[in-house]
Amino acid sequence: MSGYPHNYGYGAPPPASSQPYGAYGAPPPSSTQPYGAQPYGAPPPSSYGAPPPSSYGAPPPGQSHYAPGGSPYSAPSAPPYSSDPSKPPKENKPSAPYGAPPPSAPYGAPPAGPYGSASPFASLVPSVFPPGTDPNIIACFQMADQDGSGFIDDKELQRALSSYNQSFSLRTVHLLMYLFTNTNARKIGPKEFTELFYSLQNWRAIFERFDKDRSGRIDITELRDALLSLGFAVSPVVLELLVSKFDKSGGKAKAIEYDNFIECCLTVKGLTEKFKEKDTSYSGSATFTYESFMLTVLPFLIA
Repeated sequence: MSGYPHNYGYGAPPPASSQPYGAYGAPPPSSTQPYGAQPYGAPPPSSYGAPPPSSYGAPPPGQSHYAPGGSPYSAPSAPPYSSDPSKPPKENKPSAPYGAPPPSAPYGAPPAGPYGSASPFASLVPSVFPPGTDPNIIACFQMADQDGSGFIDDKELQRALSSYNQSFSLRTVHLLMYLFTNTNARKIGPKEFTELFYSLQNWRAIFERFDKDRSGRIDITELRDALLSLGFAVSPVVLELLVSKFDKSGGKAKAIEYDNFIECCLTVKGLTEKFKEKDTSYSGSATFTYESFMLTVLPFLIA
């Protein structure tokens, strides 16, 4: 594609001048070793694709695949002995359904640790416009907030954005509200609206920059470069899935339009940020409880 940078390959970070300070995915200025020295998700330079030290399910080091008693490793134990041969042996049923909380915790209690502290159904805290907010953004919000409550709902946000030539489906609007409020309250206040508005301006500029032929669509290569400019390095397999999901032609055109590009960015950004909350060592790996995994993925499915 003409106009694409040629001095870095797939998975490498874009040049410093191509990503504005403060863009999503940019490292914090105070970090001694920036998270994002290369785009998040990029494979390590030397060991990517190397086999893990041991295969999943392999016995611990020094132990063979057969237990001392001669039964195969991980083989089920013999059924309990019954003195009455006419009674069938008892079944080894699991003690609780998969994903059930530990016996000591009441059912439905949030998981321990910071993840469960922010429920997706928490109430939205009232906010104000940040200092220096563009007066046009303030006027846009106030026009949509017809009851003067300090919040606008999903349909009011949809109308407010359409007045600035930013037309989105309700699903995309719901994703925007979830990402910028971290709740499913389906309301948004002045502070979050301002952040959302500026982010949409940035994403539109990125879309137009990579839409070289001005067709109103970007193909899979352009999508890869656009996501790289936002700080996300996704594999070719993931790119194929994203294009097939967000291509309005059902994958025939192999390209996505602006409104679906926004939904694609929201999905990649949101899932990456949720993953990074667990990847505290920035290793590209994380451990999730069953509850945490469900709470991470479901908001993006039910938006």
